[in-house]
Amino acid sequence: MTSFRFLHAADLHLDSPLRGLGADASAERIRGATRDALRNLVDLAIRERVDFVVVAGDLYDGDWPDFRTGQALVAAFARLTRAGIRVVAVRGNHDAESVLTRSLRLPEGAALLRADRPDTVDWPELGVVLHGQSFETRDVQQNLAQSYPQPAPNRFNIGLLHTAATGRPGHASYAPCTVDQLASHGYDYWALGHIHAREEVLRDPWIVFPGNLQGRHVNEGGAKGASLVTVRHGRVVALDHHALDAVRWARVTVDCEGAADEEAVLDRCRRAIGTAVDAADGRLLAMRLRLEGPCPAHLALARDPASLRQKILAAGLEAAEAGSFWLEDVRIATRPMQDLETLRARDDAVGRLVRAIEALAERPEEVAAPAAPGYATGLLDRASGGLRQALGPDHPAVLAAGGQVPPEMLRRARDLLLARLAQG
Repeated sequence: MTSFRFLHAADLHLDSPLRGLGADASAERIRGATRDALRNLVDLAIRERVDFVVVAGDLYDGDWPDFRTGQALVAAFARLTRAGIRVVAVRGNHDAESVLTRSLRLPEGAALLRADRPDTVDWPELGVVLHGQSFETRDVQQNLAQSYPQPAPNRFNIGLLHTAATGRPGHASYAPCTVDQLASHGYDYWALGHIHAREEVLRDPWIVFPGNLQGRHVNEGGAKGASLVTVRHGRVVALDHHALDAVRWARVTVDCEGAADEEAVLDRCRRAIGTAVDAADGRLLAMRLRLEGPCPAHLALARDPASLRQKILAAGLEAAEAGSFWLEDVRIATRPMQDLETLRARDDAVGRLVRAIEALAERPEEVAAPAAPGYATGLLDRASGGLRQALGPDHPAVLAAGGQVPPEMLRRARDLLLARLAQG
């Protein structure tokens, strides 16, 4: 067997729709991040002079709004093939049913494997055989890997598969299979996709999820990219993950315990933002800031969240350059300094208030009852600009309109009332 190197990528989600970002320059950079990450992948492949690139599904996020999304992919693959780098890809659940994807003509040297049965590509000069099957429909529940051909003798066999394997939290169970099944199939490397977190499932043989190329929201935080695989004489001797994301998502927690006033909290936010931006290695950092801990400043923080956000932005700009970070959200999870246990035990109006709010936390349907006829839901649906979509399904206002009041909302209401009572 000869020696070679290849890049294993997955879940490009090219032009994935992102809502609620606003119209500033940072928001535009976030909208274009999936294309920038694809460009970074191509740059890395050319710089490292790899022999080929494999993409394990979800090239797109669904049907394109127009042909520019497909053209961006073709242009990227064409840059690779002009450099003598071949490309093999499969479709996953997100791009399975795209009519435009099926009609897309890839450049010579780039192959999209068929969906009706397992497909094989043989490169004798490299001693490599690639096996894979695209999704024919979005909801593939059969074990595709069971039908993959046996390994070709005297070749380095790679299996491309878009799968949840034995299942991972937050991901639908498509093309299920077990690690033992893949390991016993006889392939040297399984190039998996669908799971957006990088994971080396096994090393003998190699079974790898590279994660998605670009995080798309705060739940996909940390470095994202692709795996560079080096093979010598038929064995993997190195696997290196390269961060290729153009925008880095992060949750940043600010400990506000004991902060005397708003200015003290802003000082802590300033330091936290500076540290987080430095850790993003020059990328735009899209962050969700969470303020937590008991502090005298709680009432000042909770009084006007919109104003606080602007003050935090200003404080952050003292620690990091403009355009280096974007605040996705600011969550106020601080609480008053009062001893809650003592307050709960009091036999007066304050004690009864604390106990009543905590009781409601166990019966949130009573709080949400006014929304049951659909009044709040109607307001969200009628609001201009797609308010419901912009807020997202987990926003407290959307949950409350649907009859669900999150315990966090009740806790914040309790703490705000207690802080006001403490002030007299």
